[in-house]
Amino acid sequence: MPVDDHIAVITLDRHSRRNALNHELCRTIRRQVSEALEAGARALVLTGAGTAFCAGADLDLGPESEGLYDEITATLACLQNAPVPVVAAVNGPAVGAGTLLAMACDLRIVSERAWFKIPAVDVAIALDGVSVRAAERLFGGARARALLLASETVSAAEALECGFALRSGERDDACALARRLADKAPLTLRHLKAEFTHDGYAPYTEAERERFRQAAANSEDLVEAAKARAEKRAPVFRGL
Repeated sequence: MPVDDHIAVITLDRHSRRNALNHELCRTIRRQVSEALEAGARALVLTGAGTAFCAGADLDLGPESEGLYDEITATLACLQNAPVPVVAAVNGPAVGAGTLLAMACDLRIVSERAWFKIPAVDVAIALDGVSVRAAERLFGGARARALLLASETVSAAEALECGFALRSGERDDACALARRLADKAPLTLRHLKAEFTHDGYAPYTEAERERFRQAAANSEDLVEAAKARAEKRAPVFRGL
């Protein structure tokens, strides 16, 4: 997985199906996250090929769809549990599991072409509790209920208004944000990411979160930050 300036871009590349999720694409996302981290990425960008971000689960797989929702849940957990920030560059429609993918990222940059929809009530799918609570938290109570109960669409402008999206922009804007994040203290970022999973798909244990907190609190980067302040320069963090 190519890593440039400590960031990696993961592209959902199934544009003939508007990047709808099948087993292979879910596994590819997880593999690329792992490869990027092994290659030293300190921030990730998730985006879609073509004109869509992700059209959700591929509902046309028929018998081959068995186990797909487990694959999707594992992929959502992978993004949430990554020890580095994940920025969604939502370049177009994000439908169903596509909206869930955007929700699993830490920050969202949305194109004017983006919109969000979770049509669970239209296709008789039982959405898991983690996703329902995340929608309520990220979109706000009233808008989450409209999104889930009435299958209403949330536009890019509405996503910005309610705080679900950080700002309007394209892939380059998401990469610029990721580069800023990649300069931050890695161990502190890891600890914060672990804390954010407390109500996620696969929460870190209390012991793991405490271990990450201790590592950040006793890091060489903490010393580097103090030294940089005294020398009036930007700190150079090494994740040690």
